[in-house]
Amino acid sequence: MDMKFEVAVIPVSDADRAKAFYGRLGWRLDADFPFENGFRVIQFTPPGSGCSIQFGTKITSAEPGSAQGLYLVVPDIETARDELAARGAEISEVFHAGTPGTQFQPDSTSGRVSGRAPDDASYGSFATFSDPDGNGWLLQEVTRRLPGRVDAADTAFASTADLASALRRAEAAHGEHEKRIGKADPDWPDWYAAYMVAEQAGTERPS
Repeated sequence: MDMKFEVAVIPVSDADRAKAFYGRLGWRLDADFPFENGFRVIQFTPPGSGCSIQFGTKITSAEPGSAQGLYLVVPDIETARDELAARGAEISEVFHAGTPGTQFQPDSTSGRVSGRAPDDASYGSFATFSDPDGNGWLLQEVTRRLPGRVDAADTAFASTADLASALRRAEAAHGEHEKRIGKADPDWPDWYAAYMVAEQAGTERPS
């Protein structure tokens, strides 16, 4: 039986303030249901995400701001960081971990190295921000999935930005492919399709 992880609950002290914050980020408001006994559930979904967040009143006993290391995976870390900053998030500069695990530590902790990961390594570039209560979000750039992370028989892209980034990488790789074969590739649609499916599934890409 499929079990899809759909919602994460985050603790906030002021539901309306949190609603305004996540709304400014451009996340989709899915629900805001208040009940007579004071229970209220608000749900937002980040663009392209299959998982949502919920917060409100009487929804969790966790301390407001105690949710940390909430992942937001993006195909382009600089673009995502700039968009969030433009929408009012106080977000760190792009960094990579000089010491394993540093991405999960406070901004003042040594071990974060400014700039993208060496060789633009997938999974290696980060940025962090928090909501008004201090719940901590971690942006991570993923341009190629590890083997087994995506079902090769069910490859999908979560958003148009994801697809566009994959197409750009495929274009660059296909240019090198045509240089190697010394001519234009008449079967480029098949090559592109194989490349993009392999990249998502983490299997060997065509050359």
